Amino acid sequence: MTSLTHLAQLKANAIDDALPWLARHQGHTLVIKLGGHAMVDESLTAAFARDIVFLRCAGLRPVVVHGGGPQIDAELALHGLTREFKAGLRITSPLAMDVVRMTLSGRLQRELVGLINQFAPLAVGMTGEDANSLTARQHQPWIDGEPVDIGRVGEIVEVRTDAIEDLLSAGRIPVISPLARSVEDGHVYNVNADTVAAALATALGAQQLIMLTDVAGLYEDWPHSDKVVERLTISELEKLLPELSSGMVPKMTGCLDAVKSGVGAARVIDGRVAHAVLLQMFPGDAFGTVVVPDPEVVEPLRDNPFLKAMTSSAGRSHSTF
Repeated sequence: MTSLTHLAQLKANAIDDALPWLARHQGHTLVIKLGGHAMVDESLTAAFARDIVFLRCAGLRPVVVHGGGPQIDAELALHGLTREFKAGLRITSPLAMDVVRMTLSGRLQRELVGLINQFAPLAVGMTGEDANSLTARQHQPWIDGEPVDIGRVGEIVEVRTDAIEDLLSAGRIPVISPLARSVEDGHVYNVNADTVAAALATALGAQQLIMLTDVAGLYEDWPHSDKVVERLTISELEKLLPELSSGMVPKMTGCLDAVKSGVGAARVIDGRVAHAVLLQMFPGDAFGTVVVPDPEVVEPLRDNPFLKAMTSSAGRSHSTF
């Protein structure tokens, strides 16, 4: 077999291996969050854009939510504004909010939409402000028993999916910046992109939430070990959550909330790996950390009067279940 033929066979095998995953997810909605750190490398962002187009062309309905932390930091510095955090959240003054809004929706979103549309003219950019898709109120974390004002940082109070569903029904790929307006004071707020992705996955009834970040997944014993936890149930994650590092808390909380609310699975994967979105399709290759529902507890027949009645009725020739 020539090297060229061998390479072609490897490509065919890869497509064949991905087929079961693609078949299971036909017509399904996937919410995919691209972290700001995973957007720093242009080649990785271009590979991500190509992956999203592949999913759409393969019959899935991807929705993209993007972050932009490193890019916001750089832009704030150019404007002479200091980067400051409390309780793991960015303190966002009204002036800083203008920079955040410009960076997220004016630059990063447009760049990502443009990359996707280079491969197929399907992407449409929007923010949570559009059609009131996301409504927020000011988030005030508690530090040392006291509420702290961190400025224009919001928490989601309502999700409306009409505009997003319209885009999906038209075959488009929504690309969403994590900005939301408050009906209480009219201000626009910056919302954690992990939180936005989880909220949208829940509201859209997505089958899967995928978060790309700058780590390989949830580590078992960081910083003492870099072994990744491959799979967690809701109950297992709830026990681990208080022990996690501050950077992983929003991501894993988002995964937890989404799966508890009916999303089939949530996965944290390494956005520093080219074509990470496609790699997680292949069976048998552990990639990142997946959060799944707790296994259902099936009550024994002898202890379930309802099942007894259903299966012991005279004249039935087949099982109801």
